[in-house]
Amino acid sequence: KDIEFIRSNYYNKLELYRFSSSLGRFVGYTEYGVKQAEYFNSDPSIIGAMKAQREAYCLNNVGIDYQVA
Repeated sequence: KDIEFIRSNYYNKLELYRFSSSLGRFVGYTEYGVKQAEYFNSDPSIIGAMKAQREAYCLNNVGIDYQVA
């Protein structure tokens, strides 16, 4: 439950926007990034796909770094 999936998008070393699984939505950091985040947050299929990435990527690989006994 304490695992977080973050997907950031950069251009010219500047972070434009980010998806955070703990927030469950996109957050914009530039004027362009805010517009993109609003667009992505308005589409439930994009939000659902990003939330599924946490389960598909993070939860399957947590055993590699932390040996669960």
